[in-house]
Amino acid sequence: MPDPTLTERLKAEAARLGFVACGVTRAVDEPLPGARLMEWLGEGAHGSMGWMEARADWRRSPKALWPEVKSVVALGMSYAPPENPMRLASEPETARISVYAQGQDYHDVVKKALKALARWLVAEGGGALKVFVDTAPVMEKPLAQAAGLGWQGKHTNLVSRDHGSWLLLGCVMTELELEPDTPSRDTCGSCDACQVACPTDAFPAPYRIDARRCISYLTIEHDGPIPRDLREGIGNHVYGCDDCLSACPWNKFAVAANANMAFAARAELAAPQVGDLLALDDASFRQVFSGSPIKRIGRDRMVRNAAIVAGNSGRPALADRLEPLLDDPSPMVRGAAVWALGQLGRLDPAQAEGEVDPAVQEEWAEALRAPPRAG
Repeated sequence: MPDPTLTERLKAEAARLGFVACGVTRAVDEPLPGARLMEWLGEGAHGSMGWMEARADWRRSPKALWPEVKSVVALGMSYAPPENPMRLASEPETARISVYAQGQDYHDVVKKALKALARWLVAEGGGALKVFVDTAPVMEKPLAQAAGLGWQGKHTNLVSRDHGSWLLLGCVMTELELEPDTPSRDTCGSCDACQVACPTDAFPAPYRIDARRCISYLTIEHDGPIPRDLREGIGNHVYGCDDCLSACPWNKFAVAANANMAFAARAELAAPQVGDLLALDDASFRQVFSGSPIKRIGRDRMVRNAAIVAGNSGRPALADRLEPLLDDPSPMVRGAAVWALGQLGRLDPAQAEGEVDPAVQEEWAEALRAPPRAG
């Protein structure tokens, strides 16, 4: 039988370790989340994230991943920002980085706390267990909803009555039978603020996202040229996007003081200048983003993103930072620089002569045809 006393003490320990939300759900097969996952994958909406499809069978339910699991402890750590991230949207030379990535790497912070909680649970209740934070085939958001932490909003992310859209999720799977919580109820109602806020129309319908149009996917997961029809929508985002999260009215209940201090923005990541990012080489990229989740995308993707932001800025002065990138070793970076220079009205067609990379040649042709953005 479930042990309510152990569950209560578990929640107290989770709070001591920095989790602002903790709930329990039984590890039973729920067909709906798995069916929605397979439908989404069948539409190709996951883009190039092949790992989503490769381990889809495990991802469908906790028991598919680990047959012995009886309970799932869902946990949330707050990263609520002290200011609205949208405040930087009107500063074209400022590069916007998603709030969760402005401090320490959440994988390290959350996993450390999860492991500490796991050690406590084994000592108090015994049984085998496993911990997960975003690196295994686990659908954390449906599990968090089943455990009462919140509900998956129309932007497909978790929404909490207490913490808005600013929760980083993790979970502990255990052989123990713990007292389950009541699942959360969806209270988005008729609100469509998150859908309207998306600059690239990544939501074909409420509760559905097409990753191929999502700025977070394009700037983080996508390894290649960003599609031209989506570049203007990138705006000044260089890593991820918080627009749909920021628009959620439930954020008015989120308290920045509840956020884990490990996620407090480092000064150099809170509002970096796009010109500085354009000048990064591999060594300086690694130095600037040491200890950050941003480090995993590599220098080339970051500079590609910065070039797109520069092209959107309407600031011809940034052309001086873009022109050296025409000789960059990465064709992806060279192509983004060509496009950006075309947007800023600073292309010299003679420079294109002798360029042998077909992708970059195509960028040149497109940029030369396009009218420059107003400065």
